[in-house]
Amino acid sequence: MLDPYSIRKDFPILQTNMNGKPLVFLDNAASSQKPNAVIDTINQYYSKENANIHRGVYALSQEATERFERTRIKISHFYNAQCAKAIIFTRGTTESINLVAQTYGRMHLFPGDEIVLSHIEHHSNIVPWQMIAQERGAKIRYIPLDDDFQYDLSDLHTIINDKTKIVSISQMSNVTGSIFDIEPIIKRTHEVGAKIMLDGAQGACHIQTNIKKLNVDFYAFSGHKMLGPTGIGILYGKEEILESMPPWMGGGDMIETVDLESSIYAHLPAKLEAGTPNIAGVLGLSRAIEYLDSVGMENIHKHEMDLMDYAIESLQEIPGIHLYHSKDRNRRGGVLSFNIDGIHPMDVGSMLDEEGIAIRVGHHCCQPFMKLNDLTGTCRASFYLYNTKEDVDSLANSLRKVVRLFSKFANV
Repeated sequence: MLDPYSIRKDFPILQTNMNGKPLVFLDNAASSQKPNAVIDTINQYYSKENANIHRGVYALSQEATERFERTRIKISHFYNAQCAKAIIFTRGTTESINLVAQTYGRMHLFPGDEIVLSHIEHHSNIVPWQMIAQERGAKIRYIPLDDDFQYDLSDLHTIINDKTKIVSISQMSNVTGSIFDIEPIIKRTHEVGAKIMLDGAQGACHIQTNIKKLNVDFYAFSGHKMLGPTGIGILYGKEEILESMPPWMGGGDMIETVDLESSIYAHLPAKLEAGTPNIAGVLGLSRAIEYLDSVGMENIHKHEMDLMDYAIESLQEIPGIHLYHSKDRNRRGGVLSFNIDGIHPMDVGSMLDEEGIAIRVGHHCCQPFMKLNDLTGTCRASFYLYNTKEDVDSLANSLRKVVRLFSKFANV
């Protein structure tokens, strides 16, 4: 079983104050906090192990290269990917999706072809596809949502059809916390001969994920949402697909030979990793994965489900509150969006900040979903392995204060 009180001791920022109050960090869907183990790994690299990788013959470079490449293997094993060279290091989920859109998309999309997304995608899984669709003359279609904030699969065979070339959907929503039933979509995508990309920005850090079992063609996620540093992410792709894709960027380390007129590109993974990479970020991500593995992804998910149960029960008693989450307990993760009648989300977030509570307010880079549901934005509390029921109590008690204060103003 997961002990959040013991885990919290590993996170120095959770021992600090914000606005004179003990920090209650509930913005984990945006970015998680970092344990000492990750911080120390990055500090150790820069203070005692710093060297560039792959071409140095001296010991520091050789050791850094070995650790860098071992991380690729570790990620492959953690997510049961096809092979280590199918793991491509990027700056994050956004860059991973752009890489696929600008390489595979440019190769395979032609006028009249279709891309399929959903109504609840993050902007990073909409805008890159809009850009390539406009360039290539392709059309975008969308999978709608049902009343429980799940993918509506009733018209799937019409939406994904013989014109479909690429499907790109989320594993888990950053707004409602919905964990989607993606297997029918994956199956239908392959039935029509299309490729599917899974945005794992939320899923990879909260759900035990078996890439090989899912049988997706591409999978993307970010290190900073899973205890790792910012500026490092992963693109997984099936090896044969990645090999067929041209480089996205040219430069050092992605070539075999360069002549004045032409170049011969390197094999995977180097072909898609031009330039000096974020070495410290990769090593920090490696340590973050070790930490998550020691706790257990199933334990993390169960802990978040328990916190969600407690949060829903606590918050639904607050006057005028509206909660946005899946009613199916088995289909939701640790993200809870809400609004309070007559109070702008920005005001709620600002007043919680004064109580030392960090939540996210706004459209959460999900404007199409907001517009379809007549929302300007929401407040969002998101949980992780170090959050406790006391954090939820602090949130609920502070929201009651907000309601009382605004009621007082309304009656003046």
